[in-house]
Order: sequence, then structure tokens, then C-alpha cells
Amino acid sequence: MKKLWMASDHAGFEMKAVLKTHLQELGHEVVDLGPDSDASVDYPDFAKRLGCAVADADDGLGILLCGTGIGVSIAANKIKGVRAALCRTEYDAQMARNHNNANVICLAARGVQEDVLKRVIAKFLSAEFEGGRHQRRVDKISALE
Repeated sequence: MKKLWMASDHAGFEMKAVLKTHLQELGHEVVDLGPDSDASVDYPDFAKRLGCAVADADDGLGILLCGTGIGVSIAANKIKGVRAALCRTEYDAQMARNHNNANVICLAARGVQEDVLKRVIAKFLSAEFEGGRHQRRVDKISALE
């Protein structure tokens, strides 16, 4: 099982709670970095909180949610050491890990069914970085920081 950090904005608050419970039931250690209610908040604050936690960890992974997943992905990618990927399908999630060594998955909390999100997260968590020719590309991404 993996150590996971989760955060959202107000739009993702309810789905975050559902997914957190699901992941804990599967045996993962989940650290919830907020928010603690559905009161309006600014997603960059929570993307930063999660991004810094993941970047400081040796092998942790993060899960971010907002209404579309777009805002948190843009914000999280500003944090050195974070490779955040907006994933809408299982294929996106697998490739994000296999080819990009993504350490944060960003998800849309609105307009996507819970079971779809669970499957996308499962694929993200089960996939591994392939290295090889992909390492060269990830190194080039890191050099942009």
C-alpha cells in the first residue's frame, strides 16, 4: 500500500471525502491536507500544500481535485519536483506514471462519476515509471524548473 496525500478546493471537497474513505478501505495511508469544509477556498493554496508535501517525500503520491482538475494541475506544476497530470481516463493515468513519472494526479470533481474516478486512481496507483528513454524526457522537464 502507498502513502498518499490528498487535497482539493471547495468544489472537490465532497468527492475528496468519498475517495479518501475508499482509499483507506483499500489499505492506503491517506493524509488529507484540506480543506475541512465546502466553504469557498482558493485552489492554488491547497495545490501548493499538497505539492510541497509530495516534493518533500521520497516516494509519495498526491491526489488533487477541483471542479475541472485544470486549476489544481496548473498550480501544482509550479512546485519544484512535482509532475502533476490531469487525468480523465485510465489510459491517461497509466501513461502519466509509465512515461512521465507523474507524482500527482489531478481530477475533475464535477461531471465525472465516482466509479470512473476510482478506476482512474487505481490505474495511477498501480502503474510504474518505465524509465529508459522516458527518464531522459523527465530529466528535461526537471531542468525547466
